[in-house]
Amino acid sequence: IEYVTSNKEGDVFKIFAQYGKTNIKNSSILDLENVDGVITSNKRSDVYIKSDYAKYDNNDQSSLFYGNVKINYENKEINCDNFNINMKENTAVAYKNVVVFDNKSIMNAEKISLDIVTKDISINSENKVKILSN
Repeated sequence: IEYVTSNKEGDVFKIFAQYGKTNIKNSSILDLENVDGVITSNKRSDVYIKSDYAKYDNNDQSSLFYGNVKINYENKEINCDNFNINMKENTAVAYKNVVVFDNKSIMNAEKISLDIVTKDISINSENKVKILSN
């Protein structure tokens, strides 16, 4: 199964799933399994997403990835339980058990936000953020 959408900046969001079905409670939502996603941009590096499950909403072009979520872009890997993407607002939020790896450090946080256009990360955490550096 493949779904493709884009935003006004020209970024393209593709979701590939091994299995999918229409949600029983809401026919605009697709329940997906064994999911891969990619956000491509002419201006920035690509963002790759992998998860066990996802919910894709046709109405607002939003997606919720959950279950062993891994996000890769540039030299960063983000692991988390949940990852919400809103293509209309160009935002993505990773939350629950968030760990960010890069070449120099490992960071744990409750929640991080990613600007899809700039790829900038904001850390939102009520508790202290734990960073280990090499």
